[in-house]
Amino acid sequence: MQKYISEFIGTFVLLVSIVGSGIAGQQYTNDQMVILVSHAVVIGLTLIFIIGIFANFSGAHFNPIVSILFFLQKELSKKDLCLFISIQITAAILGTIFANYIFGLSIVEISSNIRSGTNIYISEIFASFGLLMVILLSKVGGKNIVAFNVGIYITAAIIFTSSASFANPAVSIARIFTESFAGINPSTVIFFIGSQVIGMFGAYFLYKYLFKTK
Repeated sequence: MQKYISEFIGTFVLLVSIVGSGIAGQQYTNDQMVILVSHAVVIGLTLIFIIGIFANFSGAHFNPIVSILFFLQKELSKKDLCLFISIQITAAILGTIFANYIFGLSIVEISSNIRSGTNIYISEIFASFGLLMVILLSKVGGKNIVAFNVGIYITAAIIFTSSASFANPAVSIARIFTESFAGINPSTVIFFIGSQVIGMFGAYFLYKYLFKTK
């Protein structure tokens, strides 16, 4: 039970940080770079925090493609895979609703923010591939190294990728429900998720054949 609660709390907090930091940025400044950088830093710090806390309980996935990756590596059972993904999506949506509420927005409002274009989808493949390679290559160093490296990578990738590095299907789905800086219109979510899955398989096969030690 601890691992399921850990996945729920961690994913919930992650989405509050993603959506909340975007809303806060919009309320305090009109400077898009300031909003983007503050948004990235908040998310990165949150990831360091929640991965460090929950890694010993659930592995701190908070992300369906991370769970699928560890299932493919036979480090997660089919039952836990299904439960983790269900919990991650549910917690992500609830985290988004909560963030909307605490900042005084409509608790559910479909985003009009269309993020589309081949360049953006390729960017999302790259961002997702990079995230999973960071996780796989950092595992040997222990949970604290993973937490730090993931947080730093995501902070940077949000800024240096045109897709803003969603790199998480649960996050992508949840961000449909906020009309804010962090939102994404549902018309493009399927392309984001497809790109994330492609990036995941790229990382899985590269690590399996080039980096994995016996």
